[in-house]
Amino acid sequence: MVFSSPIFLFFFLPLALFCYFFSPWRLKNVVLLLFSLVFYAWGEPMYVFLMLFSILMNYVYGIYIEKYFEQTRKKKAILFIAIVSNTALLGYYKYINFFVDLVNQLFHTAYHVKSVPLPIGISFYTFHAMSYVVDVYRSRNSQKNLFNLALYITLFPQLVAGPIIRYHIIEHQLRERKLRLDQFADGIRVFIIGLAKKVLIANQMGIIADRIFTQPTDSMSTLLAWVGILAYTLQIYFDFSGYSQMAIGLGKMFGFEFPINFNFPYISRSVSEFWRRWHMTLGQWFRDYVYIPLGGGRVATWKVYRNLFIVWMLTGFWHGASWTFIAWGLYYGILISLEKAGLEKILTKCWTPVQHLYVLMIVMIGWVFFRADNFPYAASYIQAMFGLRGGPLVDEQGLFYIIQYSPYFIAAIIGSMPFFDWIKAKLISYRGAIYEVVSYVFYFGLFFETIFYLVTSTYNPFIYFRF
Repeated sequence: MVFSSPIFLFFFLPLALFCYFFSPWRLKNVVLLLFSLVFYAWGEPMYVFLMLFSILMNYVYGIYIEKYFEQTRKKKAILFIAIVSNTALLGYYKYINFFVDLVNQLFHTAYHVKSVPLPIGISFYTFHAMSYVVDVYRSRNSQKNLFNLALYITLFPQLVAGPIIRYHIIEHQLRERKLRLDQFADGIRVFIIGLAKKVLIANQMGIIADRIFTQPTDSMSTLLAWVGILAYTLQIYFDFSGYSQMAIGLGKMFGFEFPINFNFPYISRSVSEFWRRWHMTLGQWFRDYVYIPLGGGRVATWKVYRNLFIVWMLTGFWHGASWTFIAWGLYYGILISLEKAGLEKILTKCWTPVQHLYVLMIVMIGWVFFRADNFPYAASYIQAMFGLRGGPLVDEQGLFYIIQYSPYFIAAIIGSMPFFDWIKAKLISYRGAIYEVVSYVFYFGLFFETIFYLVTSTYNPFIYFRF
């Protein structure tokens, strides 16, 4: 079940809200847990038991870590076993085929394993589970309520694609939270923005990117290659940030406050700044649970760069079991290391548009590796971007996409910048009442435009409407 499907918008969500708000306070977490399990089981009816096993396993680890809290050696041993167990669970389902293929290539063997389907959201709920265990290890304040721990891991707004909410951030909200009308209304507004990002912009950009990235690069024009990667650059931002905003909005509707996950990353002036703005909760997770435990920046210089490379290799591998993802992660490890070594200081002295252009160029080249299925295609696509494949500079297909989808490109480019936040601040400072009227009309219109697209689109989400 996806947030932009009619079954979610018109059946699951209204029913969940109704049952949640009309249940006694002591049962609200139970109601939310049951709906979260149904949400996950809708797409993965069998793998819901795998997630429940992960919850129970980590709950037991937390109990024993607290039991031996004063015995450092035992406590560390349990934490080590917990991390290995969670990593093994994720590794088996997400990476087993990758590692078997790697062994076969290195040792010229012919091992074969049955293809293992990837459970939805396993990367996210495994990271949440490890966050819980590590936070219990670091403090006596553990979550002794199994239902609340299960809710933390399964909470449906953030279960499938984040944001990654660390346990200690949400712990007190699991025990007590206030349900306010203004928070609920704000949640609706945030959800509508996220839904519109996904449906009206990301889906359209995805159509262009999918069509162009399936074409051979031998005769691809330079213009078409740039149109394709621009479309994907916008698609992935509006897809990820749209989903995060929907999750944050849903959280508000149920009384939770989730941290923001994207903060206009395409306006960054360095690659380091870009990653402080892009998928912020993932970056913070790797910082707090990998980079800092390795020593962070408080070690010898060569160890700092080692730590950066480890973090970025793991970041790339976390995104997918492919060498292109690992290369994408190492690509950023190299760039951030260069900026830390002095490149960022040089950039600050450059003209501001040059800084922005540098980041956009770096990021778009990086997205080629992220989007391509293999190295040869990624390399040839980048060559096409710079006119090194022998194709024409401009062709009719590239011009067609620019003209046909120009309203979407313009809307996406404007939406990727804090333009509307600037307008909002101006309206509020001028006259708050005008802002309220304009905002209600805007959100109302945006919601119905999104629903109209969902109903009339060729890619009809009603295929998810099953009973």
